[in-house]
Amino acid sequence: LKLAELLVLQNLRVTFLTTNTIHSRLARFGEIQVLSESYPTLHFKTFSDCYDEGNHPGFGDRIWDLISSVTLHAKPFLRDILLSHTPQIPKLSCVIQDGIFGSLSSGVASELNISIPIIHFRTVSSCCFWAYMSATKLLQCQELPIRGDDDMDRIIKNLPGMENLLRCRDLPSFFRPNQEGNSTFESYADRSRQSLAADAVILNSFEDLEGPVLSQIRHNFSKVYTVGPLHHHLNMRKAESNKGKEIPRFKNSIFQVDRSCMTWLDAQPDGSVMYVSFGSSTIMNKEDLMEIWHGLVNSKKRFLWVKLPDIVAGKHNEEHVPTEVKEGTKERGFIVEWAPQEEVLTHKAIGGFLTHSGWNSTLESLVAGVPMICWPYFADQQINSRFVSEVWKVGLDMKDVCDRDVVEKMVNDVMVHRREEFLKSAQTMAMLAHQSVSPGGSSYTSLHDLIEYIISASRENN
Repeated sequence: LKLAELLVLQNLRVTFLTTNTIHSRLARFGEIQVLSESYPTLHFKTFSDCYDEGNHPGFGDRIWDLISSVTLHAKPFLRDILLSHTPQIPKLSCVIQDGIFGSLSSGVASELNISIPIIHFRTVSSCCFWAYMSATKLLQCQELPIRGDDDMDRIIKNLPGMENLLRCRDLPSFFRPNQEGNSTFESYADRSRQSLAADAVILNSFEDLEGPVLSQIRHNFSKVYTVGPLHHHLNMRKAESNKGKEIPRFKNSIFQVDRSCMTWLDAQPDGSVMYVSFGSSTIMNKEDLMEIWHGLVNSKKRFLWVKLPDIVAGKHNEEHVPTEVKEGTKERGFIVEWAPQEEVLTHKAIGGFLTHSGWNSTLESLVAGVPMICWPYFADQQINSRFVSEVWKVGLDMKDVCDRDVVEKMVNDVMVHRREEFLKSAQTMAMLAHQSVSPGGSSYTSLHDLIEYIISASRENN
């Protein structure tokens, strides 16, 4: 949605297609009505993902069910959009699709004998995308498959651009062996390879962040547009177009935001609060939840925790939370179901971020100059957390460990003992991110090139 808004700001007409489920959540908790009114050239269309509210898989471990269902059911809706045009929505000049849906758009365009550019937007980190693209090579080099728990610390040597950086445990989670064999790994690798058939690829990254990996990707794709960090790029372009006036910002949340946490943060000393959020998809067991909770309380540091009601698999009875944890939370903590994360991370009271290492969260933390403690859950989060600790040096990686003593130590390392070290690296990265989306910066220039490409395609098709 941020990419769509960025394109509309550049005077393009955009039709935003998503599932009924996501659209209804955006209508309830976001501000898409206001967004539509603010941008007359932004239109919304929806289709069914064939789940109702009662049996919807949601996110977490069942995300693959949702991706498969969308891939299966989106075709007729996409076909209708490709064929229809009105004065309000003229003939399409290109399609930008989430690359996780493979060759969906290319297949429909081919069936209809329509020749327009198909652009894949990869929403994961570039390092994760490149790891998926390199899966076949790793199999040929016999660095995959991973041979169980005893193999997790083996170093991966033959991943171009990331040689000798990753252990097996740092590869995207779908590379790990599971009970069903590795069908999910094969599906993700196959869908990533399908992006080779796209006419161009958009990445939410910037040159100073993932340069060596981006160089490898460019060897395989003729057109790669790095326009990230998207959220910051959008804010900068809005500031540019509003020329000093107040920048309009729209909520695009799919959960109810609780702003009481901002009032609480206003009352805390500068740099004193550890922000804790594991995103919208993480599912954990009760034991892990309690270890993290104990560690936060035992650290004696203030904390703001975003904790969705269904973060624990099955039923979790809050009555069984030990008294000392409850009291420690009342004294120094604040818990909400959902927070305005971009705003939270830029608040002066925030000193660190305990995160699941989702790519949006990672970029938002980097832009805000906030050091991280990473506890990745799945997908690209495992490789993102390795880059946080070993490449960008802006935090600590706690993957595959959930122990209250480790949580306590890492919180104190980030907030006290190694604070200056991490802050210095984080502030340097924030400056580089800002430069990338400023006039003349790599992402600023890349967006201009993307717009030119789309406009030239439009001329050719008309």
